[in-house]
Amino acid sequence: MEYFLEKYINPFTDYGFKKLFGEEPNKDLLLDFLNELLKEEQGQIISINYIKSEQLGDTSIDRKAIFDLYCENERGEKFIVELQKTKQKFFKDRTVYYSTFPIREQAQLANWDFELKAVYTIAILDFVFDEDKKDIDKFRYDVKLQDIDTNKTFYNKLTFIYLEMPKFNKQIDELETRFDKWLYIIKNLSKLDRIPDSMREAIFEKLFRTAEIAKFTPKQVRSYENSLKYFRDLKNSFDTAEEDGFNKGVEKGLKIGIEEGIKEGIKEGIKEGIKEGIKEGIKEGVKEGELKKTSEIVKNALLLGLEIAEISKLTGLSEDEINQLK
Repeated sequence: MEYFLEKYINPFTDYGFKKLFGEEPNKDLLLDFLNELLKEEQGQIISINYIKSEQLGDTSIDRKAIFDLYCENERGEKFIVELQKTKQKFFKDRTVYYSTFPIREQAQLANWDFELKAVYTIAILDFVFDEDKKDIDKFRYDVKLQDIDTNKTFYNKLTFIYLEMPKFNKQIDELETRFDKWLYIIKNLSKLDRIPDSMREAIFEKLFRTAEIAKFTPKQVRSYENSLKYFRDLKNSFDTAEEDGFNKGVEKGLKIGIEEGIKEGIKEGIKEGIKEGIKEGIKEGVKEGELKKTSEIVKNALLLGLEIAEISKLTGLSEDEINQLK
């Protein structure tokens, strides 16, 4: 295993995420994370149970959904936890679609009176939505059904939480809360070589022990290796696509800039050519004694915006004479 440069697994790999949060022996890690994430919303969650992550629609033509993690607490409230490594065009649509499965499950209960338990969809994102890029300091989005006029929550049993991890840039000495510590670990775990002193508490010590690659069995190493390879290939493909898009954008921008520059140059050239032509025409007209055309020449020169002093110099007329013609 000496070819692993990192001491700890990468939580953004499928294997790493499920190793830390999706295994029965590590259920307390997920519970602690959810309690910190939903502290104001939920109070204290006492316990959670994992539910089968593959969900099937009601009919044969319905699509199925496979959640990264799916669990419920002691009150029967459901939690979908999704890790999204790369940008997906309709990811928000996908999370809304996923939320319908735990809602429909509740309709299967006998003597159901339409009362629903709360559903939470939590998305940990290794990218930033395009529409959020300008909000560089806001990385957490809590979304509920809301009345537009009053801005009050209309329905509080359906919640979507999006964590845009690239925006979370706090350093170890800037972490203020335990939730900050969780986000720091999720983002930086594979870059660390030991547990930071400020995280010397039981839950984080367990997480670091669980994440240590040297303690894996050969089978676990192979599984993680495959997951890491997929993650790197996916990230490399996405980065390459972004780079290609940037390069094409620059190329197109230069092309447009050159074309527009040429167009503007032609316009200015024509304008200056006409102006110079009129000037030359004035000189030639005066030189050849075409005095009858002088008033017309002066008129055109004035319309072109030439100064009276300049017209006087070109025509030989005094400024008073030009003013009379004007």
